[in-house]
Amino acid sequence: MLHTPWALLLLLLIPILIVLRWKCRRSASIKFSSLSKFHSCPTSIRQRFRPLLFIARLVCIVLLIIAIARPRKGMKIEQISTEGVVMMIAVDRSGSMGDPMVYQGEKLNRLEVVKRVVADFVAGDGKDYKGRIGDMIGLVTYARYADTQCPLVRGNTIITDFLKETHLVTQRSENFTAIGDGIAVAAARLQKAENQITADMARLKATQLEKDPDFTIKSKVIILLTDGRNNAGEYDPLQAAKLAAEWGIKIYTIGIGSEVRQRGFFSRGPSLDEGLLSQIAKDTGGFYARADNAEQLRQIYQKIDELEKTDVKSIEYVDYAEQFSPWGVAALGVLLFEMLAASTIFRKIP
Repeated sequence: MLHTPWALLLLLLIPILIVLRWKCRRSASIKFSSLSKFHSCPTSIRQRFRPLLFIARLVCIVLLIIAIARPRKGMKIEQISTEGVVMMIAVDRSGSMGDPMVYQGEKLNRLEVVKRVVADFVAGDGKDYKGRIGDMIGLVTYARYADTQCPLVRGNTIITDFLKETHLVTQRSENFTAIGDGIAVAAARLQKAENQITADMARLKATQLEKDPDFTIKSKVIILLTDGRNNAGEYDPLQAAKLAAEWGIKIYTIGIGSEVRQRGFFSRGPSLDEGLLSQIAKDTGGFYARADNAEQLRQIYQKIDELEKTDVKSIEYVDYAEQFSPWGVAALGVLLFEMLAASTIFRKIP
């Protein structure tokens, strides 16, 4: 692609230069009455190849004209969301998440199943999920303590990379479930989302794009997943949920477990505090759903995917890399060759 393609009109000078060269050859530097005696003189190799000097001069001019036209290469095409969802995914990584669960015929632990489903939800799988293109998504994990694994970012591959590095707790002292802290950390990240978006927009505008739509928040969402009860942490889950509601944050709660199993005369139900999870979702305008298997978990994320749709506007812009330098260097090289050859092997007198 050329920045100034009209500069190629200068190539029309080439035929003119050729005609002028042909006319100049018809005028003699030294006049003789007759050239018949010279026709029998042998022509040396230097004389035969001397027209190469003129050809080199023409090549130099062509290369310079192309350099003036400024060839450049486009580098990037990107989609930018004009109205999107800001989302924090909060995942329980306590020891109980290591219990087995079958996913697509493969026996994994609960955390690994969650990681695969969330990765499909974020990045898309070409079937059930289209991917959260344009959204800002972050990741919080919690056991006894809640940590931000990944701050709010735009780019689903970043989140999936952090998901791969999420593991179960290894120390017994950390094997607790701080649901309230998980909500508090995720909500605090979302509350600061406006400032982060403003900073991101400033960086985008610094690239001097011709089209740069502002990103506006359509909704702020926390997807909280756990398989246990709140038994640790500084924050009460309902108080943290109340604060999230005041900040306009919606919480979808997911309880992951297994079917009730019989043990002799006794039945052991799930350890989920479904009443708490339901109340958290109700107080913030979300919903609670339970997943007893991987397929139900996928269906829950599909439902959230449908509810929290993003309006995406495709903006095409190109970051150009200038390519005129090689043409200019090549023209200089040809010119130096022509001048050097004219002063040495093709030198003539007069």
